[in-house]
Formats: sequence, C-alpha cells, structure tokens
Amino acid sequence: MITSKANAHVKQIRALRQRKERERDGLFFVEGIRITGEAAQLGARLESIVFAPELLKSAFAHTLVQEQQRRGVACLELSAEVFESLSAKEGPQGIGAVVRQRWEPLEAVQPLSELCWVALEAAQDPGNIGAILRTSDAVGGAGLILLDHSADPYDPEAVRASMGAVFAQRLVRATFDEFAAWKARDRAPYRVIGASGDAPHDYQAVAYQPPQVLLMGSERQGLLADQQAACDLLVKIPMVGRSDSLNLAVAASVVLYEMFNQGRSTGSKE
Repeated sequence: MITSKANAHVKQIRALRQRKERERDGLFFVEGIRITGEAAQLGARLESIVFAPELLKSAFAHTLVQEQQRRGVACLELSAEVFESLSAKEGPQGIGAVVRQRWEPLEAVQPLSELCWVALEAAQDPGNIGAILRTSDAVGGAGLILLDHSADPYDPEAVRASMGAVFAQRLVRATFDEFAAWKARDRAPYRVIGASGDAPHDYQAVAYQPPQVLLMGSERQGLLADQQAACDLLVKIPMVGRSDSLNLAVAASVVLYEMFNQGRSTGSKE
C-alpha cells in the first residue's frame, strides 16, 4: 500500500490537475466509481487504477479493480489519506484512473451515421465543454471540434460535466483557419450551421439534415464576422426577456435538440 503523498505516481496524478502536464503526458485523471467504470466499459486506455480499500465500499468497484488487474492494468493500492489528497470530491469513493487522452486529426472527420459534429470557437469554460459533450452524446452527435484556444475537454471540470460522454465522443483540435480550409474543400460534404444572435433565421424555421456541423462562438464574443462568413447557414434563438444571450452549453443544447427532433420527425421543414 502506498502511504506517502510524495510517492512518484501520486505526484504525477496530482500534477494532472494542470493543463500543461496533461498535454505533456497525454494523460488525465478521473475519479469515482461511475466514471471509472464508464472509462473501462467504453474502451478508454487505462494507464493505471488507484484505489483505497478503506474508502471503497462498492462490490462493483472491487470487481472492476480485479478485472483490470487481470487485463494487465497497474492497480495501485493507496491509503485513505493519500487517496483523499488526490480527490476533488467531498466523501471520495476510493477509486480513480489515469487515462490516455484520445484525439483525432480534422482530416479523420468523415460523414457516418451521426446527427452532427459540434465545433466550438475559443470556448473558455471547461464546464460548458463537458455539458456540450453530454448533450452531443444524448442526441447522437459524433463529437467536438475544438478550435483555436478552447478549454481542455480533459480538464477535471469538463470530465465531470460530461458524465462519461468524454469517453464516447470523438475529439478534434484545429485552428479556425484549418477548419475553414477543410470545410471549403470539395470533398468535405458538411454544411456548417452557425448560431448567432443577429442571424437572419429562427433556429426552428430551417431544415437540418446530416452531414452537418454546428458552429458556436466563444462565450464572450460569439461568432465574429469572418467566422459567420464561413457558415452555410446562420440561425438565432429568440429571446423576449431581459437577457440578450444564453449560456454556451444551453444554446448549443437548444439547437442540437431541434436537429434531433427534426431527425425523428416524419415531416420536414421548409
């Protein structure tokens, strides 16, 4: 049992709280029974599991540790004190995993049977990114294309907000210029739909049909003029109250569910 907070593996996990360390190592840390089980079930590459027998009360979690040990995953036993030093939770459940990040190049994005992709331009809030991953998964979206200086989807806040969707959704990083060039190529069949408060069309008044990409701007600025120009269609979400904008994750969810509902409908919109 590891009883020292200065243990090298423990220090490495603690360092993964920082984005620069996650990007350098290509790893991230997840904590809790449900999300560790989701990572294993959905085929994420587990580099190691850490667990604290004093805290681990779940029979499922004990079985999970045993299964991963049989698969050759390093399973490290920690004292309760050491595990709590890694935990971001009140009342930690005593299990977590170091997981390999999974990224794809933009060129790998090809139409399949998914509803859409979501592209986020310089989204800064990890919680928004996690929530959008969760909604994209719920409606049958493929994943996120994170443009320019977007927040990290492997940030602990994003991972928690995704509720495991980070393991089911595909992730791409690119600059906006690369995205625009990819979209402009003849062999890229995607229609890009941008959401903007000054768009000419109500989001419910247009027809959505795959393959498509929903492009959302940053929380602070929205879509700039050159980004709007790269879209095939611009839509807006009407508002009648005092607020002049919605939270990024809420706005993305509203449009994604309109896409989803149109896909389920036997009728079509003009």
